[in-house]
Amino acid sequence: MRILKIILFVCCCFVSFSSTAQDEKEDIKKVIKQFFKGLQKGDTLTLKKTISKDLVLQTSFVNGEGVSVLRTEEKSAFLKSLASKKPEDIWEEKLESYTIQIDGPMANVWTPYKFYLNYKFSHCGVNSFQLFNTGEKWVIIYLIDTRRRLGCNN
Repeated sequence: MRILKIILFVCCCFVSFSSTAQDEKEDIKKVIKQFFKGLQKGDTLTLKKTISKDLVLQTSFVNGEGVSVLRTEEKSAFLKSLASKKPEDIWEEKLESYTIQIDGPMANVWTPYKFYLNYKFSHCGVNSFQLFNTGEKWVIIYLIDTRRRLGCNN
């Protein structure tokens, strides 16, 4: 009887941990979805709810000469370009999947994507988000993406 109680206790702990981790992953996905909702609409207020005041933004690509480039963008320049987005321009980033890893207050999210401008394919790549849990919510602290036009299967 005692062994049965121990097994039942261990199973309950595992189920509780598993559902908590799943809830955290859903919370993180919501932050990423809200980020892209703000991006698509050019809504800096929505977007600011998802990012840290110290956000780091980078993009990597291979230029026309075949040289790998890593470009860093200032948060203020990013928000300014978003705020000046023309309402008639439609930005749509279709995320193909989410791979989420969590360790305590840190999370990493890997999202392959395809980007469309005014319904026309522009490029594809992968986003890598680093998030931090402030104790109140998850916020994006770092975002790097790759960009390419070949090998996208669009």
